[in-house]
Amino acid sequence: MKIPKGLQPLIDDGIIDHVVRRLKSGKEASVYLVACGAKTRCAKVYKEAEQRGFHKLAHYQEGRKVRGSRDARAMGKGGRYGRSVQEAEWKNAEVDALYRLAGAGVRVPQPYGVFDGVLLMEVVCDADGNPAPRLNEIECTPDDARRWHAFMITQIVRMLCVGLIHGDLSEFNVLLEPAGPVVIDLPQAVNAAGNNNAFRMLERDVNNMREVFGRAAPELLQTEYAHEIWKLYEAGQLQPESPLTGRFEHDRSAHLRVAVLALKLTWWRCSITSRMSGCLRRSGSGAARKPRQASEKPRDPFRCLSSVIAESARRAKTAADRRAVAPARRLALCGPPRNRS
Repeated sequence: MKIPKGLQPLIDDGIIDHVVRRLKSGKEASVYLVACGAKTRCAKVYKEAEQRGFHKLAHYQEGRKVRGSRDARAMGKGGRYGRSVQEAEWKNAEVDALYRLAGAGVRVPQPYGVFDGVLLMEVVCDADGNPAPRLNEIECTPDDARRWHAFMITQIVRMLCVGLIHGDLSEFNVLLEPAGPVVIDLPQAVNAAGNNNAFRMLERDVNNMREVFGRAAPELLQTEYAHEIWKLYEAGQLQPESPLTGRFEHDRSAHLRVAVLALKLTWWRCSITSRMSGCLRRSGSGAARKPRQASEKPRDPFRCLSSVIAESARRAKTAADRRAVAPARRLALCGPPRNRS
């Protein structure tokens, strides 16, 4: 086959001998089977930033540590050098995650290093020695679904114990070898401690596994492992062998308190807006207010109250949401800022 442009430097340097065939092409990279002496390995060639299919890339990279302050400033400015640094960090993130997760007992492909931006790693094979299928390509029995789901939950817990969340875990990013599932595709791995979207991504990973295996074992659809795992993680009690039940009791009182704070914030905003409108009318500036029509009904304050409470309760299900209402908490306790003049 024609040698891909990204693999030509590795052939020139003697790192690989030749390209066997393309194995798959995804939204962030293409994977090829390559010959390295007598062994066959995978070569992952990352696509350019403008060709990758990841949306809201900054949400994944938030909280990642950059090796130098100069690089961090360059990435923040978004210039040519900053984009090159960001591209290098994206490519190095996967191999770093693979080494960390392999050391934590997570079943991932063995990495062999990054050469000219190309990741070399082992080929995950099935019982016949062929490249292992992805989870979406197989039919599993209810017993297999329960066993593999429990195994994937332990893998997610082990990832979180070393501070990482996959961020894009799905049936397309899990291979199935004879010993069980293998997690792949980790360039978007999330820093759990430094990313404000960490729980949302953990919950999505866990729920994706729940839905995949729940097709064969419907009782799995009733589990809530994400909230249970995150609660232990926030409390500093999560261990690789922590017993999990899949059940979680939500704190409705906390949701109500957040709803009341949101209601107070909304009331103060309306009050300030009303005062500003009154000042504009008294000064003669601003558009004249349209008179209320006789057919118009006044707003029901109780309906507005219930809408605010329902919306706030819906949004305040995560720690990130509770952190987001911190300004509302301060405003509720101290009131709006006063004019000292």
